[in-house]
Amino acid sequence: MPTPQLFTLTLLTLLAFAGNSVLCRLALAQSAIDAASFTGIRLLAGALVLGGLVRAKAKHGPRQGSWLSAAMLFLYAAGFSYAYLSLPTGTGALLLFGAVQATMLGWAMYRGERMRPLQLCGLAVALAGLVGLLLPGLSAPPLFGSLLMLLAGVAWGVYSLRGKGASDPTAVTAGNFLLAVPFAVVLSLLMYRDTSLDLAGVLYAIASGAITSGLGYALWYRVLPLLRSTTAATIQLSVPVIAALAGVVFLGEAISLRLALASLAILGGIALVIVNKQAPQRS
Repeated sequence: MPTPQLFTLTLLTLLAFAGNSVLCRLALAQSAIDAASFTGIRLLAGALVLGGLVRAKAKHGPRQGSWLSAAMLFLYAAGFSYAYLSLPTGTGALLLFGAVQATMLGWAMYRGERMRPLQLCGLAVALAGLVGLLLPGLSAPPLFGSLLMLLAGVAWGVYSLRGKGASDPTAVTAGNFLLAVPFAVVLSLLMYRDTSLDLAGVLYAIASGAITSGLGYALWYRVLPLLRSTTAATIQLSVPVIAALAGVVFLGEAISLRLALASLAILGGIALVIVNKQAPQRS
């Protein structure tokens, strides 16, 4: 694939990932849709788009996926939606990304992967940034929303770990989205008293599921094999930054000094871990 095309597709993927945060926050802050309905519509729209892509490519619908992975996908999507009832866009994206990376690093360490001194330093800096972000204060994000987003990040981290090495990640993702829909239906039934829908909210949810989730993941799986693992991991550091800037533009949110410093610490610390993980060992 030519470099300009690869760059364009990669940029579109990163914008899609950041767009999930923006669309969810827009829907829950500026429309009447409730979090459970947003979650269900998002998952259903994603399942339909991904299933259509798989069917067009392989002449059959999604036949892969697992209930455990689908449960993790649902837990991520539901936690994500409910967290954005109170969290600003950039803060939510930063907490989600930090939790995903911490989950995957924690699993690697549990499996016996040894970290270099600079990686340990980066991990300590990232954790310090996370603690600093959540410490009580006037500019601290709401604690309950923060915990929900951290839970969503852990669930997405587990989901990502379970999907590593899939022979056809698009088909697996399509299957998991489809299997996650029943979980969303149960949530909507349990929360039926809070059900609220309007056209804007439904359209935001459809866009989040069909475009920034479904097409976004399909694009990512297309460009991922063409990127070095270090590059793929590092460029994802831009997603919380893009989300924060979009929150300023589309929602009029402010970027506090606390968020800026925490972002530097968390993203910088994770970058240190990623880069040094790929650095060659010196004899």
